[in-house]
Amino acid sequence: MAIGVTEHTFQLNIVSAEGPLFSGPAHALAISGSDGELGIRPGHSPLLSRLKPGVASFVTGLKDPEEILYISGGLVEVQPSVVTVLADTAMHGKDIDKARADEARRAAEENINKHADDINFAMAEMDLAKAMAQLRAVELTQKQIRR
Repeated sequence: MAIGVTEHTFQLNIVSAEGPLFSGPAHALAISGSDGELGIRPGHSPLLSRLKPGVASFVTGLKDPEEILYISGGLVEVQPSVVTVLADTAMHGKDIDKARADEARRAAEENINKHADDINFAMAEMDLAKAMAQLRAVELTQKQIRR
């Protein structure tokens, strides 16, 4: 077992192309897999999944607030005592520029409505999913701050 990991936690490593975001014990992780939402707790069965744009949340201590991240995509590998998230891009919800994400959402919706060709349409759909995930991360972070 990794240092600080108990029978009630697992080692969580979250890394993006920009660098590491978190490494330490965690009690739970919720993340958007390509086939649906994943809830991971200590002792979870081994799993390898692609990630879709979405929100990842994890709890480090039973009395600690939930950490909220935006994940643009990537991979998650789950082993019974170690979970590794390799994100294309990841950001803390508090670090996301809401106005910029709103503008990206509007631009993507406009491109979807035009859908001149399938390639642009698919890219616009992905851009919309990323913008919506960023906005959701901001929303969850703001709710948490108000508590």
